[in-house]
Amino acid sequence: MTLARSILFNLAFFLWTVLLALVTWPALLLPRGATVAVYRFWSGGVAVLAAAIVGIRSRWIGLDQAPRGPVLYAAKHQSAWDTITMPGRLDEPAVVLKQELLRIPIYGGFVRRWGAIPVDRKAGASALRTMVADAKAAAAAGRSILIYPQGTRVAPGVSAPYQPGIAALYSQLGLPVVPVALNSGLYWGRRSFFKRAGTITVELLPAIPPGLDRREFLRRLEAATETATDRLVATAPTSAPPGSG
Repeated sequence: MTLARSILFNLAFFLWTVLLALVTWPALLLPRGATVAVYRFWSGGVAVLAAAIVGIRSRWIGLDQAPRGPVLYAAKHQSAWDTITMPGRLDEPAVVLKQELLRIPIYGGFVRRWGAIPVDRKAGASALRTMVADAKAAAAAGRSILIYPQGTRVAPGVSAPYQPGIAALYSQLGLPVVPVALNSGLYWGRRSFFKRAGTITVELLPAIPPGLDRREFLRRLEAATETATDRLVATAPTSAPPGSG
């Protein structure tokens, strides 16, 4: 059943995305609010398809605990599900993402109009300066910022370093940082065709206040995020391996 449901979901996901893009691309010519509405409608449709076809649902913990005003969300990243779902659930933050995503036809246009912060990972120090400047502009406009500190999707149980971007934003923006733990990779795997039934849990952790030195900040961020993520992975109901059933 896992194989059949995965085939059906991936086909439905592709058709839903393409058809909606073809119908709604004129929203790119309208004010930003129209783009945000389309993105929310698209991600909501993906959630409906995932629940109906595969049995993937989500549970959010601590959404009402985040500080008011702009914050810096530092989220664990295990799956494409995160990038599809998080922007809409976290009140439309400016998302730090790799520049290549802006080259995807129509999707890239929606992401740009959303007000994302693209990063050219080949540009080195200049990329950090541009990212910080864009994030400062977003925060000045009253928007939060969402960054995936490890810079890429990391499968459950796999270690990966936290990149310099999160430390640069923390030191330059002076915003509280909200660590975000999750276990999405158990059900919607990193670069995996297979999808498994289950409930993805996303947990917003207590905010880290601004003003710490770089080393202490990174220590607290990594310890909080990794400990909570390991707990969410370990306590999640077991499921069959991909391709079984």
